[in-house]
Amino acid sequence: MKIIRSIILLCCLSLILGFQSKTSVETTGPASANTFTNPLLPTGPDPWITYRAGYYYYMNTTGENLRVWKTRIPVDLKNAEKKVVWTPPATGPYSHEIWAPEIHFLQNKWYIYFAADAGNNRTHRIWVIENSSPDPMQGAWVMKGKVADPSDKWAIDPSVFEASGKMYLIWSGWDGDVNGTQNIYIAKLRNPWTVEGNRQRLSTPEYPWEKVGDVDQKKQPDDPPHIDVNEGPEILSHDDKVFLVYSASACWTDHYELGMLTAAAGSNLMDPASWKKSERPVFRQSATASVYAPGHNSFFKSPDGKQDWILYHANSAPNQGCGEHRAPRAQPFSWNADGTPSFGEPVSPGKPIPSPSRNLEDSERPPMD
Repeated sequence: MKIIRSIILLCCLSLILGFQSKTSVETTGPASANTFTNPLLPTGPDPWITYRAGYYYYMNTTGENLRVWKTRIPVDLKNAEKKVVWTPPATGPYSHEIWAPEIHFLQNKWYIYFAADAGNNRTHRIWVIENSSPDPMQGAWVMKGKVADPSDKWAIDPSVFEASGKMYLIWSGWDGDVNGTQNIYIAKLRNPWTVEGNRQRLSTPEYPWEKVGDVDQKKQPDDPPHIDVNEGPEILSHDDKVFLVYSASACWTDHYELGMLTAAAGSNLMDPASWKKSERPVFRQSATASVYAPGHNSFFKSPDGKQDWILYHANSAPNQGCGEHRAPRAQPFSWNADGTPSFGEPVSPGKPIPSPSRNLEDSERPPMD
């Protein structure tokens, strides 16, 4: 009888363990396969992403070259194909401090816009390279030159967009040759590498949350004491509105955050009067979530085109400054009843987020950590 009872107990134990194991797989398996956590990479300031023909192309500031990531899954950058597509010369006007690159597909060619200088921050200007290959990871990248309006002032953080059949360049710059205030400018483009006409200033820091800085902490040794900052402009279009989302305050502070200008679609985007600035930031730090200095963002759609996502960099601890601690993070956002974006609160590092929606069945989705 003891032997029989032992056999029965062993059988019951095996059934229980088998059920628990199966339950565990069924509960955690799909969640693990269909979620991701921030940050997407260990480091990656000024993240930019765009989509074309089934692939997402991602870039961020490396400081020393231009590197492109290629992936079908925008939040799986760690497993993406990546390649250095351009390395600057040792000397010259675009040889140092390669900042905020963006890759765009315009007029059937690829273009990468970036800021660079000659070894002195005051010489920072916008430059663009071109590639006629359908795949930007292949082919040759050719320098097209400096992209500047007639004033040719200090300029960083370029972005390009099209609206109503016209192409525009937006960027952050100074009014003079040496200026402690960074503004947002816009200019028309005749083609992807040539500005047409003069620039117009769309935004200058005016609210207290746009003027937070510490003169003892500077990005570069030769920097003026920037405190009043508008930079990193990006365009988001939705229904009958065009939004320009920008970064405000000094990037080396925890108060780096996002502001927004709004214009009606079809209005004269070159006219500063067409744009209205939001009085409060639209996305800011959260000490509760351990997300500090969120900024310099871009936007993308989920693979099935049904979800809107924001991609931005941030630090995971206070006082980490404007350096390599900044890492790319992504999260979905929604829309308010008035048609403006609702970015919500930053999501904590390590917290699972449902992956961008796709047209594939769950069983076909690649796993993500």
